[in-house]
Order: sequence, then structure tokens, then C-alpha cells
Amino acid sequence: MDPLLLSCGAIVYPSKVIPHAKGNILHGLKRSSPGYIDFGEAYFSMVSCGEVKGWKKHLRMSMNLLVPIGSICFHLEAEDGSSAEKVVLGENHYQRLFVPPGVWMAFEGVGQSTNLLLNIASIEHDPTESVTREFSR
Repeated sequence: MDPLLLSCGAIVYPSKVIPHAKGNILHGLKRSSPGYIDFGEAYFSMVSCGEVKGWKKHLRMSMNLLVPIGSICFHLEAEDGSSAEKVVLGENHYQRLFVPPGVWMAFEGVGQSTNLLLNIASIEHDPTESVTREFSR
């Protein structure tokens, strides 16, 4: 599968799943991976089914997002509002979503139990480098 460039500027990259009898191995991110900018921090976020976190736009942070458990729908919008898209990632759609600075993003739990994302961020968290707004569909 080739990378998918979204009109908002985000990119969906295929991610490797290595089947194993005792539990699959899910590839995350390598320094040589496309979309890798730098390492600032990695964190996990959980979102319950039907709940939405966002909208947020980072001004400097690039994000590499993976969903190893559950299923999450990412709502993405270009900075100028010219395009909006949805991408679902999860156990059955294991891919990596690269979100550059300037893209509005919200995410919604769509899996029935635990929905967990990993963000491998290019910079450490800095509350002054992002802006938020209320979520609307």
C-alpha cells in the first residue's frame, strides 16, 4: 500500500504488522521513516466510544499517530478550512497518520471498548504552541 496524501496536508502511511502466534508485533516509527521530523516526546491518549477530543491545531508540532488498540476516527481540516477529511485507524486498519503543523484535528472513539492512540511528537508538549476550538461536525 502506498502513502495517501490527504487534501488537508496530512499523510496516511502503511504500517507493518508482523503476525506472531503469541501476539502480533506492530511497527511504530523509525528515524528513517517518511514523516519522521524529530523526537520530542511520545504519549498515549485514550478516548471512550462516542467521545471526541479536539479540535486542536499545533503551530510547531508534527505528530505521528498510531492506534494499536481499538478504533479511532480522526477528523482533519486544513488550516484555512478549505478541506475536511476523516481517517479511521485501529487494530483492523493499522496505519500511521502524519499530521504536520497547521492542520486542525479532533479524534473520536469508535471502537466499543478501549481506544488507545500513540502520538510520537516532534517536540515536547508546550501549551503555548497550539490553539483549540469546540468540536463541530
